[in-house]
Amino acid sequence: MSRLRLGVIGAGAWGWNHVRTAAGLADAELAAVCDTDAKTRERLARQYPGVHVTTEAADLLGRVDAVIIASPAKTHAPLALRCVEAGKPCLVEKPFALSVADAEAVARRAREKRVPVLAGHLLVFHPALERLRALVQAGELGRIFYLYSLRVNLGQVRADENALWSFGPHDVSVALYLLDEAPVMVAAHGHSYLQPGVEDVVFLTMEFASGALAHVQMSWLDPHKERKLTVVGAKQMVVFDDMEPREKLRIYDKGVDRPPEYASYGESLAVREGDIFIPKIPNVEPLAAEVSHLVRVARGADAPRASAEDGVRVVRVLEAASRSLAGGGTPVAL
Repeated sequence: MSRLRLGVIGAGAWGWNHVRTAAGLADAELAAVCDTDAKTRERLARQYPGVHVTTEAADLLGRVDAVIIASPAKTHAPLALRCVEAGKPCLVEKPFALSVADAEAVARRAREKRVPVLAGHLLVFHPALERLRALVQAGELGRIFYLYSLRVNLGQVRADENALWSFGPHDVSVALYLLDEAPVMVAAHGHSYLQPGVEDVVFLTMEFASGALAHVQMSWLDPHKERKLTVVGAKQMVVFDDMEPREKLRIYDKGVDRPPEYASYGESLAVREGDIFIPKIPNVEPLAAEVSHLVRVARGADAPRASAEDGVRVVRVLEAASRSLAGGGTPVAL
């Protein structure tokens, strides 16, 4: 079997990681990279002399079998549609699109043309979150009461998207991945401190029909770099800390029990303190797993784990959250 030819559109800060990952795959080759920045193209030509470097997406599409779209967010949907029309499976980095209408247009055309389109929901390929989802689905945590995540740092300040659209796709996709349902209501509060109209900090709350709540704090204006998720269930609680080098997942056998019989209201609830279990998590780079999955999907060996429809669901939450943000935190029904 010949090696699949991969192309990357956009070799900026995150796109360069896709270039590096694609170039290192055993079952595919990095065939072409498209970028509009001259210095980036010069760097690509020096570091990957065997790779075709171009400024034109059409040139790249004629040389590859599948595409990774890591260009600026406003170009994601138009480029995905070009890939679909050319019959090229593609992975669209987050955010999948900047409106529900654009996201649905990509998903609809992908279905019509039967061309696989993947949403760049990287964390669904994180081995710790794969393990956490397995625990949730097996009922090990019991009924999920709520979850909350923290995605903050003093880092890259963007002018083309706010913290909600920059960070939100990660945590929204994780909440939907773990709970296996879409929210029925969202509310978002935030503020622009550094640039007018571009929120640096956003607090997002999602309510689900099951009764579960999810809360996300996002900011690039914070003294700490934190990537943490806590899931609270009726039986157990779990903390995922992606900043931990090894012990990324901790399972707490803690909860509040309600005995079948009790003499007084004060005895009806009893706090249970159990062990803490730290499972061994495979040392797999999520990005490498995601790009390898694209290769398998392009060959017809896998169904998309994060499909275009998943991209639509996340964009629908982000768009509703944007309306709430603009309305001062007014809840928006979905």
